[in-house]
Amino acid sequence: MKLALVHDYLAQDGGAERVLKALHEIWPEAPIFVLFHDQKKINCYDREKIKESFLTHLPFIKSSFQWYLPWMPMATERHDLSEFNVVISSSSVFAKGIITSPQTLHISYCHTPARFLWADSHEYLTDLKRSRFVKIILPNLLHRLRLWDQMSMQRVDNVIANSETVRKRINKYYRRDSQVLHPPVDTHLFSISNNIANYFVAGGRLVPYKRLDLVIKVFNRLQQPLKIFGTGPELPYLKKIAKDNVEFLGKVTEAEKANLLSHCQAFIHPQLEDFGITPVEAMSAGRPVIAYGVGGATETIIPGETGVFFHKQNWESLLETVINFEPNQWDTNKIREQALKFNNAHFKEKIQKYVIDHYEEFNKGLNQTSLAIL
Repeated sequence: MKLALVHDYLAQDGGAERVLKALHEIWPEAPIFVLFHDQKKINCYDREKIKESFLTHLPFIKSSFQWYLPWMPMATERHDLSEFNVVISSSSVFAKGIITSPQTLHISYCHTPARFLWADSHEYLTDLKRSRFVKIILPNLLHRLRLWDQMSMQRVDNVIANSETVRKRINKYYRRDSQVLHPPVDTHLFSISNNIANYFVAGGRLVPYKRLDLVIKVFNRLQQPLKIFGTGPELPYLKKIAKDNVEFLGKVTEAEKANLLSHCQAFIHPQLEDFGITPVEAMSAGRPVIAYGVGGATETIIPGETGVFFHKQNWESLLETVINFEPNQWDTNKIREQALKFNNAHFKEKIQKYVIDHYEEFNKGLNQTSLAIL
């Protein structure tokens, strides 16, 4: 079985990139096809394994790649995968649009149907930060990309969703069945501490949909210590509205994050996520999670055992939940036990079996598309 991996692009270190890393660890000889690779941000791969598209030679592709959106479908389709028996695409937008031969099995791990094309398209178009020129040309561009995106999913033989939340979106927007295999979490990096300090934690990529502004508004009122880790375009605004009890830590190492989470009162997760890796990391450290009760959080957090939910995405609902939160009532071992269900080894075992089983079915000419939860 000769296998290749395809990813949208390597320009940030997020959940999708963790899936790709795990896939590459299972199949280290597989080349990785991407639109472009920013080595300054992602440098954990053998350079010879990365196969970039023609877009990598265009100016400002790494700093302003959004301007090249109209050419990304064509660049994806130009990946030459004719020599491979199996191709696994790790896709949030483009990678699933590769063209494979009739003799090649294409399995797509879908992180989510592209938010800016589907679920969040109206918010994307009405973003006040975008220029008037962009707002004029964007609707027509997104319309054409949406048509290509829907069509490209029909080229896939088997679809894996990273959560039940994403499985429902795939069925809604693409009318495709999929199987659920939750992404890997490096639970081994985290451990339980008996020394719990007087602070709460939030963080990740600091972008608007993460709604960290709600957390800051709550802790501005409570005047309790809050530590926020991560960087992103929302950082200046968040700093502007925060009071002195809110500490911004910037980018932290995995070891620093593990230490930060293991000693906190709780991790606060105010956003809708497709899956949500950081809440599972917090649970790996034995700490409960206060989460907005929608999306992937409902698939990993057990209310009353590993965390609590608030059900309206506003600061008032979160405030009430934090006020009533009891930091000393939790069984840390039970919390960690829940997190270990999503560890890296479990993911690798499941997806390797999935690929082997479906490759055997494919060779027998059987219908590969089915609906199940791994």
